Amino acid sequence: MFAHGDDDFISLTDIARHRKSDHTDDLIRNWLRNRNTIEFLGIWESLNNPDFKPVEFDGFRREAGLNSFSLTPRQWIQATGAVGIVSKPGRYGGTFAHKDIAFEFATWISVEFKLFLIKEFQRLKEDENSRLSLAWNLNRTLSKLNYRIHTDAIKAHLIPPEVTPARAAITYASVADVLNVALFGHTATEWRRANSGKKGNVRDYASVEQLLILANIEGMNAELIHMGVPQGERLTRLNEIAIRQMQVLTTASTVKQLKE
Repeated sequence: MFAHGDDDFISLTDIARHRKSDHTDDLIRNWLRNRNTIEFLGIWESLNNPDFKPVEFDGFRREAGLNSFSLTPRQWIQATGAVGIVSKPGRYGGTFAHKDIAFEFATWISVEFKLFLIKEFQRLKEDENSRLSLAWNLNRTLSKLNYRIHTDAIKAHLIPPEVTPARAAITYASVADVLNVALFGHTATEWRRANSGKKGNVRDYASVEQLLILANIEGMNAELIHMGVPQGERLTRLNEIAIRQMQVLTTASTVKQLKE
């Protein structure tokens, strides 16, 4: 089960109140009706929640976007075993979500609010211990990025392997594993088997470049699914995109731009 602390979760109800103070629940339900929202939540849960129920998720995904489709946070949680969203009753209750999901919700509500949220998050993090501050993490991330781009061995390691026809013919149980194979060359189960001594999942050990490309191909995969592209073809296309984007990120011109 995904482990979290109170600091990992943000109130969606409070965010919604900035847009419609009297209809926060309606705003959250409208967000949940959106097909892209369901896709995003499903991918997040697949990456972070081993108890997530993919069959129930597929049911919601098929109906999302239809005029007759409606969904509440409690229904989503109870049906899929989701842990990224929490619904609390009572005077001080409401709907809460992991910060990854809360930022997505804020983006859906307002671009301006997203900018405000980012700045407020930065301000709060700067007040924390320097080891955990956003500035420390940002400097550390930039250092890792420069080091990896400058190193030929790391550059070769970052380029995703090409998906073989045999790989493309395999049917994977989750959307997350399609993305994992396209970008990392293996499924989550294969990674855990090869790294039994490590905690977390493959995404926890991904490079900055890999996380950036993962975010890109997540959206592309959702569009390909919507277009009805078969899984094997989707896997091949996403793999080609991942390879091409990684090559761009690790070119000499990218290094020059970062230095400037």
